Amino acid sequence: MNWTTTPFEPLAGLAGGLLIGSSVVLLLYTLGRIAGISGIAAGAMTQHGAERYWRLAFIAGIVLSAVLYMVFVGNLQVQTQMSSAWLVIAGLLVGFGTRLGSGCTSGHGVAGLSRLSPRSIVATVTFMATAIVTTNIIRHL
Repeated sequence: MNWTTTPFEPLAGLAGGLLIGSSVVLLLYTLGRIAGISGIAAGAMTQHGAERYWRLAFIAGIVLSAVLYMVFVGNLQVQTQMSSAWLVIAGLLVGFGTRLGSGCTSGHGVAGLSRLSPRSIVATVTFMATAIVTTNIIRHL
């Protein structure tokens, strides 16, 4: 495999973190909801009325942000180093893990850690450990 590195861009990371953190706080204080994408997406398909509308608006905001990036900055470059089959398998495993762990990385890692949730701390440590092991297996074995 041919591995590439990405440039170190701390200001872009800081800006993204501030935007994500702001959206988590805004959602928690306005609607009393946790900004976990898997729960928001699942609720958008199963809830009704106002509960469904805010979830659809949140998802639309995620999609719209990519569109606005492309309009104002330029083409959104996406590079993958795995085949489509591996991406499908990875997506299914993430979905399974999300259900098993009662939430996704955004819900536990961003919203849960900021609330010092013990369940989210354990989940995030598990996510990170699994990511480290998986990356080492893929890159070195």
